Parts: sequence; C-alpha cells; structure tokens
Amino acid sequence: MMDMDKQTLRTTLLKQRDNLTPKQVCNASRKVMEFIRTLPRWKDATEALIYWPIRGEIDLRPLVTELWQRDCRVLLPRCHPGANGKMDLACATCEGDLTPGPFSIMEPDTEKCPPKQDFCPDIALIPGVGFDRAGNRLGFGGGYYDRLLTTTNMQNTLTVGIGYDFQFVEALPTEPWDKPMHAVCTDKELWRP
Repeated sequence: MMDMDKQTLRTTLLKQRDNLTPKQVCNASRKVMEFIRTLPRWKDATEALIYWPIRGEIDLRPLVTELWQRDCRVLLPRCHPGANGKMDLACATCEGDLTPGPFSIMEPDTEKCPPKQDFCPDIALIPGVGFDRAGNRLGFGGGYYDRLLTTTNMQNTLTVGIGYDFQFVEALPTEPWDKPMHAVCTDKELWRP
C-alpha cells in the first residue's frame, strides 16, 4: 500500500471501514479493549486521553465508563470551529458533559467543561485511518493530533493508535511532522516496536 498516496490510501481504508457491520465493529472493539486492559499504563492511569467514536471507529466507550468509575481524569478532544487543525482537551466527568461538535463528534460541552492547560495524560488512545509497523499514523488529514502530540504536555504520554487489523499496513507515506505512536492496538494484536 506504500505506493498509494495518502488520500488514495485514506479513501480505500475508510471505504473498508464503512462496510463493516455493527456486529463486526462490536466484536473488534471488544478485542481491542481486552488488549488495552493488559497495559500497565492503562491500569495505573490517573489521567487518560481517549476519543468518542464516529463512522465505525473502534468503540471504546466502555473504557471511558471504566475510567469515570475509577475517578481517572478523562480528557476528550474538542475541535475549534473555524480554526482548522486546532483542538483543545477538556475533562468530561459523565456522558451528560458531552455535546455534538463541529464534525458531529461528541465532545466536552464548552459551557460545562473548560479547556485544560495543565493536562499530562498517562496514556492516549488515538484513532486513525491507518497505521504502520513504524508506528506512523494516517488521520483524516487535518493535523489535529499531530499538533497535539508535539506539545510538552504529551512528552511522557504512552500513545496508542487504535484501529482494525486491516488498517495496520506495512508502511505509510509520512511527512517530517508526523509523530509516531508508541504502540498500535487492533482487534488482532497489541503491537509495540
């Protein structure tokens, strides 16, 4: 797949993801969560960055509930309307704190959840369109996570890319600013370089 450009690869992988049945999404999500629960960094986390799923992404919402139940600070991304590629993180304490954002992704309500400046997550579970065996991530092309991952707040965070086995390819085309993941978790494996 390396000979494909990013946009072609993105289209191919998203089409494949869009064709999954709800049962396939549910089964794959369950397997990914089983792998995540084996990580010591997950078990000991006092602050975690996670995402709310859209369009057939691996659904980690049960993990969000687990974090809330153990009083772990749950950070969710929130996109800035009109500021392409910019997002902040906010702490949500329950599903009632969430509201649809500019891309129809559930995100922390600006009225209830101010942006956090002092975040330092132990672990970050990051969705992607594709990943490769060097830890590189292919996103939607907005650069939201690339910008976030270069901040000093994220220096000690274990970053785990989350996707399906078919999204884990041998090699991706990369840019100098791409920030590789420390691990990639699919429904078939928890890969660490």
